[in-house]
Amino acid sequence: MSRRRQLSVDDYVEGVLAGDRAVLGRAITLVESTNAAHRAQAQELLVRLLPRGGATQRIGVTGVPGVGKSTFIEAFGSMLTGRGHRVAVLAVDPSSTRSGGSILGDKTRMERLSTDPAAFIRPSPSAGTLGGVARATRESITVVEAAGYDVVLVETVGVGQSETLVAAMVDFFLVLMLPGAGDELQGIKKGILELADLVAVNKADGDNVERARAAAAEYANALHLLAPASPSWTPSVVTCSASTGDGLDTIWRLVNTHRDAFERSGEWSANRQNQQLRWLWELVEQGLVERLRADPAVAELVPGLEADVRAGTSTPSAAARAILDTFER
Repeated sequence: MSRRRQLSVDDYVEGVLAGDRAVLGRAITLVESTNAAHRAQAQELLVRLLPRGGATQRIGVTGVPGVGKSTFIEAFGSMLTGRGHRVAVLAVDPSSTRSGGSILGDKTRMERLSTDPAAFIRPSPSAGTLGGVARATRESITVVEAAGYDVVLVETVGVGQSETLVAAMVDFFLVLMLPGAGDELQGIKKGILELADLVAVNKADGDNVERARAAAAEYANALHLLAPASPSWTPSVVTCSASTGDGLDTIWRLVNTHRDAFERSGEWSANRQNQQLRWLWELVEQGLVERLRADPAVAELVPGLEADVRAGTSTPSAAARAILDTFER
């Protein structure tokens, strides 16, 4: 079996801009790679693609377990492609850093969207640090936008830190909830509601309609206790059903209303710029840690310092100072 032809940066740029799905997939594989040569090629590619994207809508989607994120994304994405949009679905999956798993299962559950020529679904990387997964997702956004996808849905597959990561790379953050708030409301982290631009109670169909409305009222009361993150937007709560399609149009209308408000105030472009700056310094921090760990003198010193900290003969702060002093020398 012959090996695939190696692509030059020109090949990648030409293929991505032409919307070639095979080249697009290979370009994302390139930006996900941690190989030094691949990283250099990926950075050249990203610099050339960056001016071709940006005028898009980036939407983060998260939700409690069992809320039906995959079903929602498929229904919402299919509605948008039916209206002439091109939709890319990406994911941030911190669980993959522990288990080596991915969201290929989600891709198979989105059967209709995965075969839609106006949609592109990409599972998250299956290895690496959470920061590496986030880096790959951010850079993948640049690639799919340059390929002409004007709506990018970024799904949080895991829980916890992934919500904050996704909120820091999108324009609009949607939190899906289940009907029947009750005790569940007590378990909701304040942090996730603070990130939300909109809360949608999913599965509001059949016998769940009244329960969904009651849950929406409770979530709305919880939101009222929080100060809005922006003077231009007050997060609200709606009900929807991914299985029937009810409420999906309302969600899309609110996404666009949010964008209109933020563009009028200047916050939309300011948020994009601030996200880029935050990402710059996150990359600097990651790079410094990588260089520190790779330093031979530090590597020689670390085992002994770790043993001292475990034994209680040295404090973590003293050991950290010793590591940093060694790295500086």
